[in-house]
Amino acid sequence: MCGICGLLKLPGQKPISRDMLQQMSDLISHRGPDDAGTYVSPNADIGLANRRLSIIDPSDSGRQPFTNEDGNIWVVYNGETYNYAEMRSYLQDRGHSFHSNTDTEIIAHLYEEHGVDCVRYMRGMFAFALWDQSKRRLFLARDRLGIKPVYYAYTPDAFLFASEIKCLLTHPQLKRAVNDEALYHYLTFLTTPAPQTLFKDIFKLPSAHRAIINSDGQIHVEEYWDVFDDSNDDASYSDADQADRVVDALRESVRLRMVSDVPFGALLSGGMDSSTNVSLMAAEMNRPVQTFSIGYQGDDVSDYNEIGYARQVANRFGAEHHETFIGREDLIRFLPDLIYHQDEPIADPVCVPLYYVCKLAKDNGTSVVQVGEGADELFGGYWHWQAVLRLNQGPWQAFGALPRWARQLTLQLSRPMMNDLRMEYLRRGVAGEELFWGGAIAFGEDSKREILTDETLRRIGDLSSHEIVQKYRSNFDARCPNPDYLKWMSYLDLHMRLPELLLMRVDKMSMATSVEARVPFLDHEFVQLVMGISQSQKMPGLSTKHLLKQAVKGLIPDHIINREKQGFRVPISRWFADTLGLIAEQKLRDFCSRTDYFRWSAISKLIYRQDELVWYLLNFVLWHELWIEGVPGDELIQIR
Repeated sequence: MCGICGLLKLPGQKPISRDMLQQMSDLISHRGPDDAGTYVSPNADIGLANRRLSIIDPSDSGRQPFTNEDGNIWVVYNGETYNYAEMRSYLQDRGHSFHSNTDTEIIAHLYEEHGVDCVRYMRGMFAFALWDQSKRRLFLARDRLGIKPVYYAYTPDAFLFASEIKCLLTHPQLKRAVNDEALYHYLTFLTTPAPQTLFKDIFKLPSAHRAIINSDGQIHVEEYWDVFDDSNDDASYSDADQADRVVDALRESVRLRMVSDVPFGALLSGGMDSSTNVSLMAAEMNRPVQTFSIGYQGDDVSDYNEIGYARQVANRFGAEHHETFIGREDLIRFLPDLIYHQDEPIADPVCVPLYYVCKLAKDNGTSVVQVGEGADELFGGYWHWQAVLRLNQGPWQAFGALPRWARQLTLQLSRPMMNDLRMEYLRRGVAGEELFWGGAIAFGEDSKREILTDETLRRIGDLSSHEIVQKYRSNFDARCPNPDYLKWMSYLDLHMRLPELLLMRVDKMSMATSVEARVPFLDHEFVQLVMGISQSQKMPGLSTKHLLKQAVKGLIPDHIINREKQGFRVPISRWFADTLGLIAEQKLRDFCSRTDYFRWSAISKLIYRQDELVWYLLNFVLWHELWIEGVPGDELIQIR
């Protein structure tokens, strides 16, 4: 696990700056505190840098950048390739030689054999850059599920890439400006859909995509994998057989993610997903699993704590268990660092406890942890998904069959009686839009136009966030062999919410503490298996996570399987009643007075009712102050 960055000189421009490359590398030292390396070509037209968190082969022989036998190919890599031993054997049989035991070295040789299709042979999480000297081209790739990020930008003299945006911003020619279109989508999705970022001229490579940048600076970006490629849909399996297939594949995925030359453990919430990880890890180990949990301080937030369940699971499997607790003061103290490490807003308050629990792991000597992301999206684990599926089965079709005038009249008559979310669903029905827009929706289309100023709306024009959803719906319709609505919901979140929100909060917060997070539920072969199973088997009678519950029955205690889902939540709305609310009001009022993005009249209503939506706006404001206006981090939070 590492951080990577680099520069490619554009034609007719000066050689790249070694000092600039070093500055970029230094900014991501938290991603790789154990080692560092650089490569600059003899004529200084390409520079690659790596910061290393040593996980596999921590010896000096694992230092990056790596090259092939003749020095024609150079690679910097962030991630883990779990089938590297298999690939190493395959490559040795084909005559390739190795001087380390790392998974990074195989990439150069896979590229020699298969070119840009080398990514198809890699099973794991990764973002890497490869320089091919003979073809004079740079090759970037991001893993299938988007677990690891890579960003890029152009300046007048160079193409830049990095694991984190802050590296790119060191270049003096890269202007800092807000991407208004991305802001509009951020207000809906809590993040910016790839390839956009909130920075106008900075982009992120989408999940399952690769990019080729020629020496003239021209870039070609293409998708190399879809979850329905080589679909293994088979309706002949019984419910019991499907459960067996799921647990066998998950057991393999967990086992693969236990390969490490340094201490590893698991984040444990006490929910079904993390408990399953711990159970399967314990079955493979001859020593206690290291588990890490977090809770909240204060009687007023006790209903947010799952720490008791985490203790029960840890005791059940003989884990060596560690705990920490945070309160509202910890959140406030961490806010400047949160905005710094996020690079662009990831408007999920779970980032805060995630940082502290990863820090707990690091403080206890553990550099690798397994996490439970992805299970809810694959198996239908959210109550609001259940509600959407129920709505889609009847009322949605009936409403859509009404004449448009009748749908519009229903919308107008319902406004005084319905909350914003239900009104948004009605609006979609009137407009003939897709029902499901993702598992994390903040502001609807009408709500966004209430809080954004006329000037911002003028710049945005007729933009609709449904355009993003519809793009993925078209892909789904063309690719899914046996579609159902649960598959569509999973497909959309596999492309949006997971790679750009949930997995980025894991990447940014874990790497901020120099911890590698592995995601067994998002092994691409496991994902393909589960996505081939029908809604009727995964959620019969719309029972949330039914198939996964059957699969893990007997592995973890029944009361963990059957308890009501609590989720990894943060008491943000309650903490707004104190200092956090004062900070939010002060920051948003000042921001509205000096900029032309938001209407204070609309924002003040949200603050008054201590709406969690305020958190998403506060994240944007703090991001704007730090990264666009240049306010120093230690001056970001000042209570007046």
